[in-house]
Amino acid sequence: MNKIKKLLKILGPGFITGASDDDPSGIATYSQAGALFGFGQLWTAPFSFPLMTAVQEMCGRIGLVSGKGLAGVIRANYSKKILYLAVFLLVIANTINIGADLGAMAASAQLLVGLPFVFWLLFMVAITLLLEVFVSYKTYSKYLKYLTFALFSYVATAFVVKIDWRTVFFSTVLPQLEFSKVYLLNIVAILGTTISPYLFFWQASEEVEEEVAHHKLRAMGAGQPKVVPKDISRLRLDTAIGMFFSNLIMWFIIITAGATLFPHGISAIKSASDAAAALKPLAGDLAFFLFALGIIGTGLLAVPILCGSASYAISESFGWKEGLYMKPKKAPGFYGVIIIATLIGVLINFIGISPIAALYYTAVINGIIAPPLLVIILLIANNKKIMGERVNNKLLNALGIITVAVMSVAAAVLLFTWKS
Repeated sequence: MNKIKKLLKILGPGFITGASDDDPSGIATYSQAGALFGFGQLWTAPFSFPLMTAVQEMCGRIGLVSGKGLAGVIRANYSKKILYLAVFLLVIANTINIGADLGAMAASAQLLVGLPFVFWLLFMVAITLLLEVFVSYKTYSKYLKYLTFALFSYVATAFVVKIDWRTVFFSTVLPQLEFSKVYLLNIVAILGTTISPYLFFWQASEEVEEEVAHHKLRAMGAGQPKVVPKDISRLRLDTAIGMFFSNLIMWFIIITAGATLFPHGISAIKSASDAAAALKPLAGDLAFFLFALGIIGTGLLAVPILCGSASYAISESFGWKEGLYMKPKKAPGFYGVIIIATLIGVLINFIGISPIAALYYTAVINGIIAPPLLVIILLIANNKKIMGERVNNKLLNALGIITVAVMSVAAAVLLFTWKS
């Protein structure tokens, strides 16, 4: 237990950010990859790992060095029109994603325990809002760290089912490319799920929250903390571990779906709960239980982060008081956005949008936002007026440029597919 506590002290915003990337919407996307192509898209996990790590390290360093969240830095140094458009699209994408995640969590709980879908939906919303609004950041961040362990259920699930590990290895290191519309669209969906704008805003802001919690700052946006090499090393390690963990779980989810759903021709995966239900007759009760339980745990981790990143972005854009360390009375706008985004997410489950359509809309919006945001992040991370001596090195710049190129191509493919 002491070793776990020591590890949790080392891990922070980077690890939580990485784990939250495997939200119920991501689980549905990865399950669909396995169901449609077996192990054919496992190579996307090692491919996206260095790109994710570079981007999130830049975002975290921007927050750590500037003492502001990403939106706050953009507002102070770049065009507000670009900021407002990016934040507007971010909030729409996050709200749809919140709705899809809440629906998947409620459906999974219904599969496990019974009781009506609406009961579980409202129950999940109540827990999420109570923790996020009324629990202090120091305590709340600990809850988020412990929730990351729910992702190990997907590692366990993979070992419950029969796996051809030799094929898994070769599929991971040797890409099996197809140039069909469905294959390319699924690659775009995976990239949009793993390199998501809400993660950019969240990690930058959480690095500032950590500085406030450790009394290096009075408040978010109130001056610049004194950053020492040890802080950068901690950030780099924390982020690398978080992104590796995120992609490892993604890898295991694709393996599980590829070993069970794909051989039986089950490809109609509309949500994470669909994947859990499909596993039961093929892999047994234990695999089903672990998979469904993981959806609930990851949802409880991801939904607050989706709400929080939207709220940080809006609050910083308009200069409102912000931060999970603050009481609701002192930051009404910040907490108001969290509550409204969550409640609108609930309503999405009752207006007839299918979960897979919600995922697709979110991927389209994220695909549009990501490339220009990544360009701005690169500009900030290389701006000595903002970052001082903590600007990017050549490796980070190279990985950042590759990420911009990859996400731009992905966005173009997605828009072309949308029209056709």
